[in-house]
Amino acid sequence: MKHPATQALYAYWDSIRGDRLAPERSEIDPTAIRHLLADTFMLEVDTHGRHPFRLAGTRVCALFGRELKDESFAALWLSAEGTDGREGDALVRTVCDEAQGAVAGVLGASAGAHAIEIEMLLLPLRHGGKTHARVLGCLSPAVVPTWFGVQPIDRLELRSFRVIRGRVQAPALGQAAPALPAPSVVAQRRGHLRVFDGGRPA
Repeated sequence: MKHPATQALYAYWDSIRGDRLAPERSEIDPTAIRHLLADTFMLEVDTHGRHPFRLAGTRVCALFGRELKDESFAALWLSAEGTDGREGDALVRTVCDEAQGAVAGVLGASAGAHAIEIEMLLLPLRHGGKTHARVLGCLSPAVVPTWFGVQPIDRLELRSFRVIRGRVQAPALGQAAPALPAPSVVAQRRGHLRVFDGGRPA
């Protein structure tokens, strides 16, 4: 985790889950993460693989140039065959099946040939007693370009993906993030994703 917003959201989620795999949706207090809300979103996990946005922060919506509430998260992802949603669906299902957070390197691309590097965090939440229910996320651009908010991106491309296993000490804002250990073996397969072990830094 490199971006301060990613680090801070993970630290908050980790603090409220305690010894559980995931906290309840009702435990998320917007006032506690008010400085992160513009970059955060929440998805509803559904059986159709769409995973609609229930909430999306202002900068997340500005990234795509529109309000995202009720839109499909899966439909934003570009696969080798086109934007069919399989990549986005696999990301959400992996986070829920593993009951662990995950961090990804993402490229956002626009029809105007602009591109932006983004760090994405996905965190599972329980809701109504169900484990595959909600996902809390964050989309944080590495650098905000001059065209941000003017030229929207229309697709996301996955560049890297890592499940965060075990407990990771996320640094406070302003501190450098510890590097997660590099995978030493080929990861297990989850659909067409490769899942690498993360964990506690040395």
